[in-house]
Amino acid sequence: MYYDLLAKIKNAQQAKKETVVTPFSKMDFAVAKILAQENYVKDVQKKNIGHKSFLEVRLAYKSGRPGLIDFKIKSKPSRRLYIGYREVGRVKQGHGLAILSTPKGITSNIEARKQKVGGEYLCEVW
Repeated sequence: MYYDLLAKIKNAQQAKKETVVTPFSKMDFAVAKILAQENYVKDVQKKNIGHKSFLEVRLAYKSGRPGLIDFKIKSKPSRRLYIGYREVGRVKQGHGLAILSTPKGITSNIEARKQKVGGEYLCEVW
């Protein structure tokens, strides 16, 4: 799941690693692409080794500090959280990012407000 990916990225950045390799899933790929667009990670690529697919995430550092400092899971399998686009606010006074699963795909809080779509409030990262 996407929260495993976020934990792997956070732990790898604290250990000053360059890349993270994890099994591929469409959800992880979509979340990682949003993190790359918002400069929390450098790059995301799908790699095929034999019959298996992997996700390779190149990590970003800002002045020696990790790009992704922490995250908070909002929607869990036991308790789903859905919000409308009017309820989508800023995270950490604009220094963070919320990730939503909308009918138009996985998107950030900024894009959700622009497209006027709500959905499942997956997580916050900063």
